[in-house]
Order: sequence, then structure tokens, then C-alpha cells
Amino acid sequence: MTSFRISFCCTNTDPEPWLAGLRTAFPQAEVEVWQPGVPPADYAVVWAPPQPFFDEQPQLKGVFNIGAGVDALTKLRLPSNAVVVRLEDAGMAVQMAEYVCQGAIRHFRDLNAYADDVRAGQWTFYKPRQRRDFPVGILGLGVLGARVAQALQHFEFPVNGWSRSPKALDGVRGFSGAAQFHDFLASSRVLVNLLPLTPETANILNRETLGRLQPGGYVINVARGAHLVDEDLLALLNSGHLGGALLDVFRTEPLPAEHPFWQHPKITITPHTSARTLRSESIAQIAAKMGAMQRGEVLTGVVDVGRGY
Repeated sequence: MTSFRISFCCTNTDPEPWLAGLRTAFPQAEVEVWQPGVPPADYAVVWAPPQPFFDEQPQLKGVFNIGAGVDALTKLRLPSNAVVVRLEDAGMAVQMAEYVCQGAIRHFRDLNAYADDVRAGQWTFYKPRQRRDFPVGILGLGVLGARVAQALQHFEFPVNGWSRSPKALDGVRGFSGAAQFHDFLASSRVLVNLLPLTPETANILNRETLGRLQPGGYVINVARGAHLVDEDLLALLNSGHLGGALLDVFRTEPLPAEHPFWQHPKITITPHTSARTLRSESIAQIAAKMGAMQRGEVLTGVVDVGRGY
């Protein structure tokens, strides 16, 4: 394979392990951290890069994002001929399935209430609930959404799935498009958001949509904070229509100390940790895709920049 150049530009990421992994995968390549004025590269490995990076690299053939979400990229002016490629799994899908399942199960089994009682020194019991009364709706049926749907079925929850276009997954009641969106919401008591963030999906979790969930609904947001209208969630929790929420992503991160989510008794928060990028798996996937591009092969995980995913 002929020599080529890889430029690494990842915000808040220690570059050395990534550089070592890429150099091992491509010993013939020149791999370096981007700095203003470095020579032009053939490929870029990025996470939340600044606009000047792309302004200096109009010749890029491929841009490889070290995560599944590409909303930080689609806000920028990208090289016109570059193919943008995202991670499709790289160890994130099983983490996401773990996280969502534990959240749904803790709510279904009243484990948060039991934890509160134990801290208060109370020995109490709650009436067991039926899984058939807790259908879980998954917004977004990509690689992560499909893995979450599969995992939830192991615990015998009814699973609904919504996607922009029709998708058939075993054991999942499918809904698609705007015409079936309201029916999807009305059929779900637990809502899991795994949508990509685009202009069409921003603020999609609002008073009107969340109000269509079955009474006592529970919201799990593991996609992006900008999907959720914070004030609307709080209003529905305080009115009693929603029974709780598990939030891993926020409009401002870290979550500001004065934000009401911190102290709300019906909200559980985690610091954007539902599915972390696993470096070795990610490097292996990026290297495989980059090698395929070098050989002129068809790639998976290619982003439609116009659609935002």
C-alpha cells in the first residue's frame, strides 16, 4: 500500500495512544497531530475539530469521526470532496444496551424508591408491576438502537421502535415517519432517545411529544442534550404525567451547578458516560475503513452530511 498522511485533530483527547495505534496499523503512513501550517494530509481522524483545521485541509479525501454522533462536524464547512465516516459500534453498542436496560429496570422495579427508603432507614415493599404495562419505545433504530432493542427483549419488555424510514427488527413493533410518530409515542411508557441531532430532531423531546407518552412515562435521553426542552420535562414531571427521567446528555456540559436537574427527585443524571469511545476498538475500526478507502472499496458508516447522520 502506498504512503499517505493522516492528521489527528481531536479536542480534549490524549493523542499519543491514538497516534501509536494508527502508526501500528499503517507503518507506511505519516501520522501526526494537526497544528496550523502542517503539510496537507490525505485523511483526518477527528473529534470536535475547529473550523481552521478544515480551512487548511481542503484536499482531504476522508474524515473519520471517533464517535457515532457527527453533529459537531455538520456545523462546520467541510472539504467538498471528503467522505465523512463515523464509528458504527466499536464497543459502544453493548455499553449503551447495558445503560438503557439498567435505567429501564431500575424504574420498572422501583429500585430508585427502594434506595431512597434504605437511606431513610425504612424497610418497605412496593407492589410488583407487569412488564406488559411498560412498553419501551426507542427513538432511532441505527446500530445502537437495534442493540438496545435486542437487549430489552431479553427482559421481556414490549419494545416499540421509530425511525425515519421503515425498519424491520425481530420482536420490535415498528413505526416510521411523521405519520406514525404520534402513534409510536402513545404506544410507549418508557421512551429512549437515540436519534442523531439534526435541525429536524432538535427539541424533539418537548411538552407536546412527551405529553403523548402513556401516564407515568419515563424518559431516557442518551443522544444529545439539545434534543430535550429542559423546562418542558420539568413541567411534565411536576404535573405527574411523567414518572421520572434518566439523563446522560445535556445542553451545557458539564451540567451547571445551578441547574434544577441536579436536585429534582424524579431525575437521575450521569456525566455523559452511557457509551464511551473504546480506543483500541475504535482504532481498529477506523484503520479497517481507512484501508478500505485506500483500496477503493465500498465503506459502511458513511455520513450523509445533508441529513446530518
